[in-house]
Amino acid sequence: MTAVLGTPITTVTTSADATPLSAQAADYARLVGSGHTPVDVRSQRKRQADGVLSGALAVDAAELLTRLTPGTPESLRTAHTDARWLLISDDGHEAEWLAWHLQARGIAGAVFVVGGFRALRRAHVAGTISEQELAAISAH
Repeated sequence: MTAVLGTPITTVTTSADATPLSAQAADYARLVGSGHTPVDVRSQRKRQADGVLSGALAVDAAELLTRLTPGTPESLRTAHTDARWLLISDDGHEAEWLAWHLQARGIAGAVFVVGGFRALRRAHVAGTISEQELAAISAH
């Protein structure tokens, strides 16, 4: 069987195609400062063993797509299509898969940190704590 195309196939570039999927560990502070919300998708056991990422939401990877996709009863209040999520897993692989799926669901601002928490640790990034969070910790 032979297929004949009447018109040439063209590639259409949309704004979603131009959205990056990844970020480097060195860009973490800049991205958080510009409005990305860091989301630590490592297990509780990994966070306890390797350390927490200060200021990050801790959402189990198994629940992440449901929690960050808008319009479901399980969605976080801050889950919307123009949200900017910065996903961090242990080595970056699981966060990459999750970022790809969030982008496929229309959340173009979902990106992952290449190398994950390990890369952040090598870059001496431990997260960020806002002044309000610091005051709350210091008050206790």
